[in-house]
Amino acid sequence: MIEALFQMDGQLLLAIQNTRMDWLDPVVAVYTKLGDAGLLWIGLSALMLCWKPTRKAGLLALLAMALGMLVTNVTVKPLVERPRPWLDWPILPLVAEDDPHSFPSGHTCAAFAAGMVWFRALPWRWGRAAAVMMAVCMGLSRLYAGVHYPSDVLAGGIIGALCAWVVWKIWNIHQKRINS
Repeated sequence: MIEALFQMDGQLLLAIQNTRMDWLDPVVAVYTKLGDAGLLWIGLSALMLCWKPTRKAGLLALLAMALGMLVTNVTVKPLVERPRPWLDWPILPLVAEDDPHSFPSGHTCAAFAAGMVWFRALPWRWGRAAAVMMAVCMGLSRLYAGVHYPSDVLAGGIIGALCAWVVWKIWNIHQKRINS
């Protein structure tokens, strides 16, 4: 059963790889590399700390990403040790990855941890929509780049969203205690 799921995961990734376009490759490569070490999300969250209406979004996103990093990179990846797709499938990755483990996607986790916090906390509708779109695009970029299986990206997104939810809940409990 598990082997059949792994085969479906690999076949789906191969199908995604067949959609590559020469003009899109450099765009996706740049975007996906901006997610290295959470750089894009950390940078945007740090900028949000500088302006009062977005300070909460920035702070909570940084906390959610820290929790996500502990879950994905410190806990799950070393336990699962799933090899990168190009080690098992005929895939030429679009970008280089130093970490040989693919499950779950840390880039996607960070994107969804930040994006889901921003979705709840940013004061503008367009900002909330952009947060979700940016997170989804990061996950898709990891597939297009051939550095993660679809299940890696799905798990990373779920973990990131759960980390955002946990941080949001803890923040609200903390605020209720302060205000009562």
